[in-house]
Amino acid sequence: MNINREVILKITGALLSIILLGAIFHLRAAKNLDISTQDSHHKSNFFTFWLPGYMILKGENPYNETQYLAGHDTFGVTWKPNKIFPYPLPLSLFMVPLGLLPLSQAYYAWQIITQIIIAATVFILLEHWKEPAHTRLLVPMLAFLLFFGPVYLTLQVGSIGSFALLAVLISLLLFEKQKSLAAGAFLSLTMFKPPQGITILLLVGIWLVARKDWKAIQGIIFGGLAILIIGMIQDPLWVIKFREASQSVMDRTQGIQSNVWAYSYLICGGSSPCSTLLGGLSALTLLGLGGFFLWRNHARLSVWEAFNIIIPISFVSTIYLWVYDQILYVIPIVWIVGTLVERKKSYIQAFIFLILLVLVSFAATVFQAYTQKDIWNAGNTIIVLGMALWLYYSKSTKPPSYLVREP
Repeated sequence: MNINREVILKITGALLSIILLGAIFHLRAAKNLDISTQDSHHKSNFFTFWLPGYMILKGENPYNETQYLAGHDTFGVTWKPNKIFPYPLPLSLFMVPLGLLPLSQAYYAWQIITQIIIAATVFILLEHWKEPAHTRLLVPMLAFLLFFGPVYLTLQVGSIGSFALLAVLISLLLFEKQKSLAAGAFLSLTMFKPPQGITILLLVGIWLVARKDWKAIQGIIFGGLAILIIGMIQDPLWVIKFREASQSVMDRTQGIQSNVWAYSYLICGGSSPCSTLLGGLSALTLLGLGGFFLWRNHARLSVWEAFNIIIPISFVSTIYLWVYDQILYVIPIVWIVGTLVERKKSYIQAFIFLILLVLVSFAATVFQAYTQKDIWNAGNTIIVLGMALWLYYSKSTKPPSYLVREP
């Protein structure tokens, strides 16, 4: 009887959580849609991704300048920062399902999908502990994360950062299940935003070589080749066109992002070669330190702990990423919160961390809105990376509960 009562309570709790989260997700998406509709999506980041999917359905090429700009005119979009789709061409194929929907409906649907991906990520990662104390964290953590600057902006502008979050999550889980080839293939999908993928894969590569995990490296290579070949089928010159488009984007966004390249640009007053040399040296130093840490500690690091270091260092070292790309920080944030609850046997420290993180990130978002510069979001990286390192070095020799296998 008690067992049945316990099962009923669990099912009831799960249903209530789903209903509550569903209502929250709808309200956030509907509110953003209302705000975005007032601007007719003229400056929506989402339009940049929706249009290529729509064009593919019409048999058009998002890398054809004439067709791409005409697509803007069709929907009355006067904001034309790019002459062609500024991302790797194969990404447009993943946008086809969204292209089936009208722009406003697709924008709303993508927000719901993004929030579901974030919720699934938090839920799956919390399950590592298999403790009721951690299961109860799901709803409050999501409530905090929806106001975490990178997540807040991801939803507002319709960025597809959750796609990278999902790819990294699946890769992490596959690594834990010893399915390295598939894990590497999923990691290669981070190259749909090359500035993000290059630094992630560089640090991951050092970690994999230290582990002698050659299958994972093969998976990354196979995945990269698949992206290259699929793009060439779409447009044989896509790599050349993408390079030109990327250079144009980086030229107009120097000195406004929260990475060492931007800070170097500001320190040098925008002069070259000072900014290039200082930025390159700073990035290589951080990547070198991160790589050394991963190499030296590879035997002691769990897969999740390795990604906790790789994600923030790769972000701050790369040449071009925006604050909404910090959505990947959800992965180390869940580990930090879960670890604090496990070690302290209390929610207090975990919620203090979440409150501090949300306040810092939201303040940076406000400053960004007023200054049109993304440089303030370095605070997110410092807090997340600092906490991950502190908790790693302060852990006992006893492995955490989620790494202990039952006989």
